[in-house]
Amino acid sequence: MTAPLEGILVADFSRVLAGPMATSMLADLGATVVKVERPGVGDDTRHWGPPWTAAGTASYFESANRTKRSVTLDLRDEGDLALARRLVRRADVLVENFRAGTLDRLGLGYDAVTADNPRLVYCSITGFGSGAGAALPGYDFVVQAVGGLMSITGDPDGEPTKAGVALVDVLTGKDAVIGILAALAERERSGRGQRVEVALLSSLLGSLVNQATSCLTTGEAPRRMGNQHPSIAPYETLRCADGMLAVACGNDGQFARLCTGVGRPELAEDPRFATNANRVAHRADLVTALEDALSADTAAAWQERLSDADVPVGEVGDIGTAIARARALGLEPTVDVGGGHPPQVRHPVTYSVTTPVPPAAPPALGEHDDEIRRWLAEDT
Repeated sequence: MTAPLEGILVADFSRVLAGPMATSMLADLGATVVKVERPGVGDDTRHWGPPWTAAGTASYFESANRTKRSVTLDLRDEGDLALARRLVRRADVLVENFRAGTLDRLGLGYDAVTADNPRLVYCSITGFGSGAGAALPGYDFVVQAVGGLMSITGDPDGEPTKAGVALVDVLTGKDAVIGILAALAERERSGRGQRVEVALLSSLLGSLVNQATSCLTTGEAPRRMGNQHPSIAPYETLRCADGMLAVACGNDGQFARLCTGVGRPELAEDPRFATNANRVAHRADLVTALEDALSADTAAAWQERLSDADVPVGEVGDIGTAIARARALGLEPTVDVGGGHPPQVRHPVTYSVTTPVPPAAPPALGEHDDEIRRWLAEDT
C-alpha cells in the first residue's frame, strides 16, 4: 500500500519543535525527510534532557524526529554549502526556521533556490512574521505570553499561566503541514511551487477561536476562569469525594441527565438553572449544588455512572492514564520505533486507503552522512 507522500523529498533545515514537528508528520505520511544539522552539535533538542532514553538520546528530540535521515552540513563551509544547495535543487519541499535573512545570505533564500527549482514548496516558520517582527526571536513561551494564551489560562486570582506543553509550536507545526499540503496540491495543477509562511503568533491567534472572537465582538479581553467555560455551564471540573470530574454539558438535555444521574433531578427545573444562560449567571450556586451531590462518591464511580447515562464526563487523570484509556478504547495510541528507543505516540490520523509508513527510530547525529553526501555528489 502506497503512503500518501511517497516520492516527496523534504529538505529539513529546521530545529527545536515547530519545524521538526511538521517534517515528522510529513515523514509519517511517507515523505523522505533529510534533516540538515550542524556538525558536532545538531538540533538543539538533542541536548534537552533529562529525561534521556535507553538509547542515550533526549526524549524531547525523539518526540519530533522519527523516520528522518540526518546529514551534518556546515553551511559556513563552501563545500558543504554547495551540497546543501544540491539537496534543495532536488527537493519538493524545504522547511526552515532561521532568523529572517540568514538563508538569503547563504544563497538558500526563496528567490535564489526557486530560480533553479521552481516546483519547490518553500515553508518558512517564524515567530512574528517576516515584516516588522522579523528580528524578534520566536520562542513558544514568549508567544504564549504576548499572544494572550497565558492571560486566559490559570486560576482567576492566580498568575497568567502557560499551557503544560509547547502548544504554540505544536499548532504552528500542524499549520505548516496544512500549508505545505495545500501548496503541493496547487503544484499538481500549476506545476509551480510557492512560498508558505507560518508565524507562531498567527497560529496562536488562529487557535483562540471563540475567545478571540469574543474580544473582537465586545472590545474586552476575556479573563482567566480556571477550568470554567465563559459561555457554558456546567462545563468545568467539579470536586467529588476523592478527586476531580470534568463535566461538559453543552445543552439542556445533557444537564437534565446529569441532574438525574447525581440524584438531584429538581435542579433541572430550578429557574436559576433551566437554561444555559441562567446556569452561567448562577454558576456559583450551581457548582455548590452539584459538588454537594458528587461528594457522595468517587470520581471514577461517577464517571462510569454518568457516562452510562449519556452525560459527557471524565475523571481528571494524567498522561499515563490517558494513554492507557486510549489503548483500552482500541485507539492504538503508541507505535514502536525499534533500536532500543521508547515507544512514541502514533500519527493521529487514520486513513481508509493510504496509510502512514511504519515509523523508524530518530536518527543519530550525522547517521546518514556517507550515504547522503555520496548521493548529493552524483550528477543528475
